[in-house]
Parts: sequence; structure tokens; C-alpha cells
Amino acid sequence: MSVRRVVLGVVAAASVAVAVAATAPPVVAQPAFPAIPEFDTGFYSPEQSIVSAAEPGQIIASRPVNVANLGVLPVNVDAWQLSYRSNDSRDDAIPAVATVLKPRGYVPGRPLLSFQIAEDSLGAYCASSYVLQQGSIPWPLTGAITGGAQFLEIQAALAQGWAVVVPDHQGPNSAFAAGPLAGRITLDGIRAAENFDPLGLDGRETKVGMMGYSGGSIATGHAAELHESYAPDLNIVGAAEGGIAADVGALVDNSNSALGAGIVASGIIGVSREDPELAQFIDQKLNPLGKAMFGAKQNLCIGWNSAIAPFVNLKGLFDTPGDPLREPVAQSALDKLRMGKSVPRFPMYMYQSNPDWLVPVGPVNTLVDTYCADPNASVTYTRDHFSEHLTLEVVAAPSALLWLRDRFAGVPAEPGCRTTDVGSMALDSRTWPVWQDVVGDLVAGLFGQPIGS
Repeated sequence: MSVRRVVLGVVAAASVAVAVAATAPPVVAQPAFPAIPEFDTGFYSPEQSIVSAAEPGQIIASRPVNVANLGVLPVNVDAWQLSYRSNDSRDDAIPAVATVLKPRGYVPGRPLLSFQIAEDSLGAYCASSYVLQQGSIPWPLTGAITGGAQFLEIQAALAQGWAVVVPDHQGPNSAFAAGPLAGRITLDGIRAAENFDPLGLDGRETKVGMMGYSGGSIATGHAAELHESYAPDLNIVGAAEGGIAADVGALVDNSNSALGAGIVASGIIGVSREDPELAQFIDQKLNPLGKAMFGAKQNLCIGWNSAIAPFVNLKGLFDTPGDPLREPVAQSALDKLRMGKSVPRFPMYMYQSNPDWLVPVGPVNTLVDTYCADPNASVTYTRDHFSEHLTLEVVAAPSALLWLRDRFAGVPAEPGCRTTDVGSMALDSRTWPVWQDVVGDLVAGLFGQPIGS
């Protein structure tokens, strides 16, 4: 989309708004503020007997919702919440929730993008399904900053005409960084979306892509590796991931006494909610300072959790004779979280900041090498040398969307593996029109125009 087209589109949108003559159905305001998940137990926590009787990905309940930027500015798309059955990392039945969205109207053969937001939080009210809703407490107040910010990327995907499913991949206990759990919830969320008739998808024939950055890469990466064993019925044509938390143990080492210590401590808490042995180890080995700090972080969203105790000596919070990460229980827990246990059988688009201060590049390099040892692997890996963890997500998102657009269009990915070092992914001129499209669609959306229709 050219700049001239963006300007003309905005003018036209304003004229339509003033004339109150929009052709698409208007976004209707919700009759009440949505309940936060902690108090919405009927939808988020159905009876266990109902969950256990369902198949993975089977829908238990659904309801229409309105979505909005900042919880206030409505986005003119169709949206619903789905409650469905998934499995935890021990393959026991658990309830899960996802938000599904699509542009207005029906389009045959519409593809589906599973977008994993980097929730990185310890409270259910931080989950994507709540943060995206109109009338929710605005994320600048709750601290769910990634959910609010990454909604713009979701709207960019909707502007392509795709349907999108956004799973609450941390599960009912907000188990941040528990990758095997997140992977299962993500795959079952795709199944649930394909099972939901109002989305108008082609069932298991639907072309599916996955995308996630940082905390979202945990869910995306584990889902990619679990696909063949857990959900081979899904027609996943590619996955894009960046800021890749390939080795949580290396991430803890990197963040110890550094800026990222606050958010990494939250990840330790989150993983322990899915690993009873690790939870017992933490309870027994935390010293009084550790107990106080971990207690302060319970139930907080990423913004506030990151702000509590940056630069803290994480390993000094434990009473162990040596490095707590080298304890057998910790080693067992970290091994379960490490990526590279299987090679995805569909193309992967991977990108990483070389000077990333939070997620170290070394384990990502190792993961790529592990995948590429398989002659059937298809991996496109880009290392960005001028960006850092936060900026890379912004500058790389258009490249990821373009790559996924080719996969949905049936353009084959290049076979084999290739690694490219660039100054900045923002300098790729092919991505600039994507930004123009996003700006034009978002501005038009503020005037009530439908996105992606």
C-alpha cells in the first residue's frame, strides 16, 4: 500500500464515519465490563468431569466478544472466546481458553495464524483472552504490556485476511515459561479454532501458521517440536519465532544479577506451577529473602514483575552448597524445557538479536545447528546485530508476516538451512509496505472500518 493510498483510505474512513454509512456491521459495545478470569470460573474452569470427557481441542463453551485497543478503542472484526480441552505436560486433561478472530464476512480457503502472545505473567487477568477485550482494565494499569502491544501485530495479520487464534498458552495456573504445557495448549487451540464453525475454516485442511516472540517463542517452539507426535492431524505450513528462549537454564545464567533478573524470577515461579518436584525444591531451598521476593511476584503481570528486583542475584536466593541450577531437581526441570528434542517437519523462520541482553544468542545458534543436522530440516535463520531484545520484535514482525504470507500462498520455502547476518532487519525494504498497510488499517479501524475484509 502506497503512502498516497494510506492517506486516501484515512480520508475515506473519516467521511464514512461522519456520514454514519459504514457498510459493515458496527462494533456493538459490550453491555457490561468483562469479568476477570479469576472470577469467571464458569467459563475458565469448567467441571473436571466435563473436561476429561472431551477430546483434545474439543470445544466446551464459546461466546462472542468485542476486542479493543487499550480496552477502549474497538476493533471491527468478528471475535469469540473458546473454552476447550487440552492436556498438561503429563498429558492429564485441563481446561484452556483461546480468542479467535477473523475479518468480517466469509472467504473460502481462509488460512489460520496461531499467534502466541508473550504473556510472561503470573495472574489469570494478564491472559490474552482478557487483555484483548473491550471494557477490560487497560493494560498500562495491569502491567500486561505485551498483550496490549502485540495486539497490533495480530491486527496486521487480520489485515492480510487471515483468521487468528490467540491461546492463553500458560494454562489455568498461569505457568509462565512451562514450554511443553504451552505447546500442547497452542496445538489444541488450533484444533478448537478449526472445530469452530463460525470461523468458516476448512477443518483439518486449513493451512496453519504459528508466530511468537520471546515468551511467545516458548509456546511456538515447543508446539513446533510437538506437532508430529501430539497433533499430526494439523496442516501446519510454517512457524515464525524470534527472541527464542531455547534453553531456559542459559537464560537464568544470563540474567543472574542483570537487568532481566526480575522477569526471569517470574519464569522460575511459573515453571514450578507445572512441575511439582521443582515447586517442592524451591519451597525447601529458598532463603527468607527469596521467599519474600517470590511472594511479592505472585499474580502480577509482566510489567510489574519485571520492575520488581531487576539486577538481583537469583542464585543467591537459594540455600544450596553450590549453584542451585546444578542441583538434580533443577537440572531435570530445565532439561524438560530445553528445545531441540525433535525437528519440526515444516519450515521454520527464526530470528534473534545477536546482542540480546535477555535471551542469549548462543543457545539459539545451537538449536539451529541441532535442527539442521537433519537433512530434511528447512530453517531460515536471521541474526540481527543492531537491535536488542525489545526492538527486534518491532522491526522483525513484518518480515515474519511476509514469510508466513508466502507459506499460506503455497510458495515453497527454500529447502535446507541458511543463516544470514544483517545489520538491522528494519533495513529490508520489502517489509516497508507492510508497515504502511498496518498504519493505514489501524487508523481506518479507529473510524469503525472493518479490518481485512
